[in-house]
Amino acid sequence: MDKTKIIVVEDNIVYCEFVCNLLAREGFRTVQAFHLSTAKKLLQQATDNDIIVSDLRLPDGDGIDLLRWMRKEVMTQPFIVMTDYAEVHTAVESMKLGSLDYIPKQLVEDKLVPLLRTILKERNIGRSRMPVFAREGSAFQKIMHRIRLVAPTDMGVLIFGENGTGKEHIAHHLHDKSKRSGKPFVAVDCGSLAKELAPSAFFGHVKGAFTGADSAKKGYFHEAEGGTLFLDEVGNLAPETQQMLLRAIQERRYRPIGDRADKSFNVRIIAATNENLEKAVNEKRFRQDLLYRLHDFEITVPPLRDCQEDIMPLAEFFREIANKELECKVSGFSSEARKALLTHSWPGNVRELRQKIMGAVLQAQTGLVTKEHLELGINKTTSVVGFSLRNDEEDKERIIRALKQAGGNRKVAAELLGIGRTTLYSKLEEYGLKYKFEQP
Repeated sequence: MDKTKIIVVEDNIVYCEFVCNLLAREGFRTVQAFHLSTAKKLLQQATDNDIIVSDLRLPDGDGIDLLRWMRKEVMTQPFIVMTDYAEVHTAVESMKLGSLDYIPKQLVEDKLVPLLRTILKERNIGRSRMPVFAREGSAFQKIMHRIRLVAPTDMGVLIFGENGTGKEHIAHHLHDKSKRSGKPFVAVDCGSLAKELAPSAFFGHVKGAFTGADSAKKGYFHEAEGGTLFLDEVGNLAPETQQMLLRAIQERRYRPIGDRADKSFNVRIIAATNENLEKAVNEKRFRQDLLYRLHDFEITVPPLRDCQEDIMPLAEFFREIANKELECKVSGFSSEARKALLTHSWPGNVRELRQKIMGAVLQAQTGLVTKEHLELGINKTTSVVGFSLRNDEEDKERIIRALKQAGGNRKVAAELLGIGRTTLYSKLEEYGLKYKFEQP
């Protein structure tokens, strides 16, 4: 286990010992509190890693009083309520105040440890995530607007984008801005899910359900209960898995393998793909009815080559991260390195940019990153599609941004746009920009 302590607040000494022994057998460190006042003293020395498991009824108050006090003191540690069946309504009130979950005492032995493991798993996923940079480019401002619109709802969202554009970060952002943010975010790599294992992976199985099922297993739907299930690269699901998933989503129910009863679920589904699913439907590789179920709302993440204004801010952001992680003191980029970054086509998108910056900082150690440190390759930097021209309105906006990025230098701007200088000059004349960026 990590440094997490479980603070067990329970006035029944025998039951408190039972819960602590149960957790100790699973490797958790525990601290006991038999009164509300003791719990408050412990919490004043608690770390953000700690988790509180509290009875509702205490001699000098109740668990809800403790939770209310914690939130007032801006203590955000996960809070789990243990309750008798007769107190479910009170437990629901605790959920409104921000408790993570409540468990009937009769089920503590079965439910508490899996819930704690889920909390720790989510915490570790959050820590391993690549830091998120608030991108200011116009394309991402439009994406943020769409996120603000749809995040508070329970609509299914389908995120389109090339590999490396940050689709999972968008999914995390949707979850963090939603009413489900206090609940689990469970990511599923659909590309690595074999059709034979998919039913157990999604829905779980009971002990003895099949050869090798030596113990019961909870599936992704159970792990994500109350929160968000993220289906990454959903287009890679086998047809049999698509049908199974469709039925579950339609009925809002599933049955673990070997079980005799269905289970209902309360999960929001966000999916992502790097392929054209309409084309996949036409080619009979993806079910149209499943596409309709997933596609309530769409967010398209543009490739980095179409977000030229984000490249240098992102590069500087990754440079700072690299300095910290690699204990280097790189202060910036040479002019040649900047030009190389801006004229590279970035087929691997943001993921490739981060990788190249990390490697360059490691090589440079101090001073400036040079073009040689970036190791982008000559052939890659000459294949420029950064500002590839489209319709008139977009063309004009991109030309202006390219000229600003190039400091008015039309030769560099043409390179950034991936067009010839003659084409750029004719476009400047066509849009009335011919003299706007004249150099003195």
